[in-house]
Amino acid sequence: MKLHCLLVDDEPPALEVLESYVREVAHLELVGTCGNALEAFGVLQRQPVDLLFLDIKMPKMLGTDFLRSLRHPPQVIFTTAYREYAYEGFELDAIDYLLKPISLERFLKAVAKASPTDAVAAAPTEAPLPANPDAFLYFRIDRKMVKVVLRDILYVEGLKDYVKIHTVAGPPLVVKQIINGLEEKLSESNFLRIHRSFIVAIDKIRTYSARHIEVANQELPIGRLFRPRVEEVLG
Repeated sequence: MKLHCLLVDDEPPALEVLESYVREVAHLELVGTCGNALEAFGVLQRQPVDLLFLDIKMPKMLGTDFLRSLRHPPQVIFTTAYREYAYEGFELDAIDYLLKPISLERFLKAVAKASPTDAVAAAPTEAPLPANPDAFLYFRIDRKMVKVVLRDILYVEGLKDYVKIHTVAGPPLVVKQIINGLEEKLSESNFLRIHRSFIVAIDKIRTYSARHIEVANQELPIGRLFRPRVEEVLG
């Protein structure tokens, strides 16, 4: 599965570096390059974008302000020469924050966080889920394949290269898999991504507010970029 990428930076040399890196990665497909946020907005209106490489300090509009203006933004990796924007970047649920000059090694590490292909390679026996109440997945845990019925899942917590699956019974299950890949497998079922680190079972939600969701006495944050979708689903 390819990730459609859009590069946004007002510096042509920076765009050239990112473009060369994108072309080195087989599962990345470049859909365009833009010199400012307004150009990027036009591209986003015309075609799907899965991953946005977004500079912050640009003319006309800061990258952070542009991201806030998008109702349903794609996954974002910030690229900037200014370290002081890092905290704000992660507050906006960016999956990573790259400081210029960007090395290929650091670029690949950031892209891996957005790539569903890593999860597929790590768990080749898992198939897409049918939308039915008896659906289940097998996960490799301690050299065994463990069956997990989806209706037993409370929520999923992302931990870099692992996920922690919290269920109605027993301790959490820790699985080597990125959360983006698991989200794809759960997308046809009763689950909702509320944060870059959390997916919840909709029928297990006890209460919710503008900033938090409560599941099994646990208060989980709603990420800024996921808030419109959460409001749409929960009404």
